[in-house]
This record gives sequence, C-alpha cells and structure tokens, in this order.
Amino acid sequence: MNCISIAVSNQIPPHKQMLSLSQVKKSFPQPDGQRLPILDVVSYALDAAEQAVLVGQSGGGKSTLLHVIAGISRPDSGSIVIDNVDIVKLHEAGRDKLRADKIGYVFQTFNLMPGFSALENVLLGMTFSRMKTDVGRAKTLLDRVGLGHRLTHKPNQLSVGEQQRVAVARALANRPKLLLADEPTANVDPANQQQIVDLIRQTCEDENVSLLMVTHSMEVANQFGRIDRLDQINKLVTATAATSGE
Repeated sequence: MNCISIAVSNQIPPHKQMLSLSQVKKSFPQPDGQRLPILDVVSYALDAAEQAVLVGQSGGGKSTLLHVIAGISRPDSGSIVIDNVDIVKLHEAGRDKLRADKIGYVFQTFNLMPGFSALENVLLGMTFSRMKTDVGRAKTLLDRVGLGHRLTHKPNQLSVGEQQRVAVARALANRPKLLLADEPTANVDPANQQQIVDLIRQTCEDENVSLLMVTHSMEVANQFGRIDRLDQINKLVTATAATSGE
C-alpha cells in the first residue's frame, strides 16, 4: 500500500471537541403501533483529530448510533453537536449539507454506484459538498489505497477488498472533519482487513480527521488507544444485559 502524505494547512486546536451527544434517544415504530427503543445515550464526546473504536454486541444499536450522528436518521430527542452545530435542530436539507461538508461515512456494504468507475465514485463524494471537484485529489486517494491502476474499473470488476478501499477513498474525498466507519472490515477477507484499518487510521491522522469506528472485532479494537463499549454508552444495552443476567 502506498503511503502518500497529503499536506494539511489548518492546525487543530488542542482539546477542541468535534462531536458531542447529550440525552440522545431513538426508537422505531412497530406493526402493533408501539415503538421499539434502540438508543438512550446520556453523553458521548470525541475531540478533534481523536480516534476511537466502539465495540458491542450485534443488535445493540451501533449502526443506528452512527446513522443519527451522521444525520441520516433523526433521533427522537437530545442533541448531537458536530463542529459546534447541533444537527438535531437542522431540517433534512441542512443535515444533508452538513454531512456533505463535514462527515465522511464508510458503509459496511460499500454503497458504491455500480455504473460508475472507481474514480467517478470518489468524485461523487465531492459533488454534494461546497468544495470543487478535485480530480487530482481523487486520483491521489485512489493511489494511496493501492488502486491507482484501477481508476476506470467499475465495482463489478473489483474484488470485495478493492471495493471497500474505493469506499474509504470516497468517504475521505470531501476532506471531512469527522469520519464514521461502520464495521469497515466485516465484508473484507482477512488478508485485506489490516490494510483497511491501517488506511483509515493513517489517513485520518494525516488529515486531522476525528474517527469513530464501529467493530465487533477485538483484534481491530485493540489497535486503538481509546476503546468504548456500547453497554457503557447506551443505557438500553446495559438494561438488557442486566435483565438477561449477562
């Protein structure tokens, strides 16, 4: 894997908070008219340029938590402040704009556009933000993930590991301040898992990007200096574990 450093001009003030959650609750409607509670997060915070990993059992709300942080899903109540903006107070268009400008998202299922080449998929990550489309940066990111020779290949012409690397490059295309990664190694073969983790962490370090990565793998989690457990953040998981005797 090529290790190309990308210069960053702005310096992050020490201990600046990039992400802050307070009293965040989220539930989903059920066929019987009741609501199924998923999240009850009293507080959670991440500093600028800080890297943290979140581990927890399946079905505990990890992906839902990332969705509400990204503004893809709206919480029932509470505040989610990203770079001094409470996204809960924004309308859908405002959340979309903030996400395009300040958040990168690495999906577990890649979410690449099948009719677009690797380069076009990365460029797509720039079109929704205020930054100008930068072909040079897109090519640099793809070269960094080891796909400089696969620019014109479409997703069905790439391996699963290569598709995930394109997804990582796309998530970083708009120079986000916060990167959310949802089980980024779950669908990648073991030979490529470490490469994906190293790629995400090193690029975030180089570009002063705050990173919150969700994983079920302790092998991945143990590489982080900060490991947060969902049952310590989400009161509903704690309550369920206590009820089941775990």
